[in-house]
Amino acid sequence: MGRSAAKSIETALETWRNLAAADGLVVPGNPRVSGALQGSLGEYDGQMVPKRLLPGNRAYLDGNLARRKLPTAPREYAIWDTELAGFGLRVRPSGLRSWFVRVRRRGKHQRITLGSVEDVDAVSARTAARRLLAEVALDGLPRRVSQKIAPVFSEYVEEFWQDCGHHWKLSTQKRNRDAIKHDVLPHFGTMRLDVIGRSDIIRWRDSCAEGKEAKFNRALPVLAAMLKYAEALGYTRKGSNPCRGTPRFKRKAMERFLSPQEYRRLGQSLAQEDEQFAAQVAIVRLLIYTGARSQEIAALRWDWVQPPRLLLPDSKTGQKTIWLCSQAVHILENLSRHEDSPFVFPNTGGKAPVRLDNWWYKFRRRSALPDLRVHDLRHSYASIAIRHKVPLATIGRLLSHELPETTAKYAHLADETIAEAASRVSGGLASAIGLGR
Repeated sequence: MGRSAAKSIETALETWRNLAAADGLVVPGNPRVSGALQGSLGEYDGQMVPKRLLPGNRAYLDGNLARRKLPTAPREYAIWDTELAGFGLRVRPSGLRSWFVRVRRRGKHQRITLGSVEDVDAVSARTAARRLLAEVALDGLPRRVSQKIAPVFSEYVEEFWQDCGHHWKLSTQKRNRDAIKHDVLPHFGTMRLDVIGRSDIIRWRDSCAEGKEAKFNRALPVLAAMLKYAEALGYTRKGSNPCRGTPRFKRKAMERFLSPQEYRRLGQSLAQEDEQFAAQVAIVRLLIYTGARSQEIAALRWDWVQPPRLLLPDSKTGQKTIWLCSQAVHILENLSRHEDSPFVFPNTGGKAPVRLDNWWYKFRRRSALPDLRVHDLRHSYASIAIRHKVPLATIGRLLSHELPETTAKYAHLADETIAEAASRVSGGLASAIGLGR
């Protein structure tokens, strides 16, 4: 500060002292160690009246001080807070007062204005200053990733479905929608996403232990997908999916393989039904010869028929090629094509594929095979291939298995075939050396 400015301030202070002496002091004096301000202001400092401030003064910055009419100086000056280091009040020559905080960011001092006294109250300014000082103090240290406020599960369902539901096939959409509505929502609908824990999943699993095992097994992957997407949206922490590692209920494998006698019985029944139910019989025969899934044949379109193969643009495992044997080609060549229908096996109206279910349930009873499912024809195709020593890898390609583990479940059939061959060989050797079998 220049000499002229200092002389002006001294002159002003001298005037204030004279006025105070002239007016008289009607209150007792303060102890020298007390008072709102810390600093040397002369004789007037010892009276219990509001203290005058000099540049560089320190005081507790609160609303009372902000409402006081503070003296101005030719140059701006600061009043520093006695409690929070770096927090201050700037007084400009124009009388404008504003809160600020001084921080040291990576070796450089910086003053950050927090707002004028008229716009920001003292408490808000102090809070903002404390937050900025804390941020600077923690600069360079790892920070916790900010997380959105997680919604209630029932509200999140529609958000998830709108984003992800349309990526599934229509049949998968229906199945998953039912699983959410009937199995997942009753247990987790009122819970927030970020509070669903492993214990909640286990309790849900335990509640399904008697008669609802299949429903749990179908609904668990759907819930896992929903909570995984919640992680991507930032509603829950990465890697916090409580469904991970939760075991499904073990169910008895539904494996049914047709024996040669049952194949003959099935063939005879199909021949008897051929005249009345030609489309259904042709579908079952193609399933027997190709090992395809039922809907892949029932919903077949003529555009996909390109002998000696069927080129399906979409299936359970994506685009698929089904190779046709001579018997399958013969069946397709003898089918009459319906006009104005793209389907190989259209229903009566020609607008949709023919339904196989109702006819099949009655047909298998008439064939004395009441436990035979349509999908068992696919299993039986694999078993016949193994009996003819076709490698598992080749069978996997014929059946369009996406994972080798899916084909591996037929490995025990290969072991049985090898054991049967070993038995025949050993029996022949025993006869050769004159021993009984």
